[in-house]
Amino acid sequence: MLDEKYELRYLPLFYEELDRDTSYIAFNLGNPDAANNLLDKVAEAILKRLEDGPEIAAPVPSKKDRKHPYYRIYVNEYIVYYVVLEEKGKKVMEVRRFLHRLENRDEKV
Repeated sequence: MLDEKYELRYLPLFYEELDRDTSYIAFNLGNPDAANNLLDKVAEAILKRLEDGPEIAAPVPSKKDRKHPYYRIYVNEYIVYYVVLEEKGKKVMEVRRFLHRLENRDEKV
C-alpha cells in the first residue's frame, strides 16, 4: 500500500454506462445475480487499484493528444477507465468510463 492518498471521484457517464450494462444483464438476460456480482467486482477492483496506487498501471496508448493519460482496470468482459488528476495539491483518481471490451475504445475514450 502506498503512503500517498488519492481522492476517488466518479463521472456521471461512468454510472450511466455501468447502469446500462448491469440493467441489460439483470432485465434483458434475466440474470440479476450476475448483474449484482458484476457491480461487486467493479467496486472491489476500483478500491483495490486505489489502494495499490492508481498510477501503478501503464497508461493506455491513445491516438488522441491527452492532458491526462487514461488507465484501465479489467473486470470480466468490461474495462473501467480512469485518469489521475492533481487538484490543489491533492491527487484524484477520477473514474470516467465503463465499456465492454468489444466496444470501440478509440471512439469513446
